[in-house]
Amino acid sequence: MRHTFAVHVEDTPGVLNRVASLFRRRAFNIESLTVGHTETAGVSRMTIVADTDDHGALRLEANLYKLVNVLRVDDITVRPSVQRDLAMIKVAATPETRTHVMQLVDVFRARVIDVAPDSVIIEATGPEDKIDGLVEVLRQYGVIEMVRTGCVAMARGPKIGGLGDGVERGTQVADDAPADDSNVSYSV
Repeated sequence: MRHTFAVHVEDTPGVLNRVASLFRRRAFNIESLTVGHTETAGVSRMTIVADTDDHGALRLEANLYKLVNVLRVDDITVRPSVQRDLAMIKVAATPETRTHVMQLVDVFRARVIDVAPDSVIIEATGPEDKIDGLVEVLRQYGVIEMVRTGCVAMARGPKIGGLGDGVERGTQVADDAPADDSNVSYSV
């Protein structure tokens, strides 16, 4: 199962390397990783998608909290959330095929952001499966190049346990906290 983590970290050099190294040391593959600034100065947010079971997700969350620069970790996999992916796709487009390509772009509610004599660049945002579908129908025209941001996700509803609201660093705040299980070890 894929788990999506929203990880708030201090905006300092080396944090990305420490987080990625933790996943590497624990032998978890990062399927998607996006990083950007937040509404709080000096704090960045990582959206990390990893393929793991529920037990592995709990271990990852506990180990992320052990990193000095990690301020908050939320596993938003089962919480109601909005997830999006951004893709830019360069497609071969001759004068004869350009109209067909542009019609497909409209169907997927994407947009053409650059037109060259022999190609177009398309920008598409949406759920991962929508982007995958668009890429699949564009393959017949010739996908020259593609870049994707990876998943960005945000839990729906009010922000619970946000930074700056009295929650201490390392305090896990979750509505769906797992029951105490003495048979589970969260150690390194």
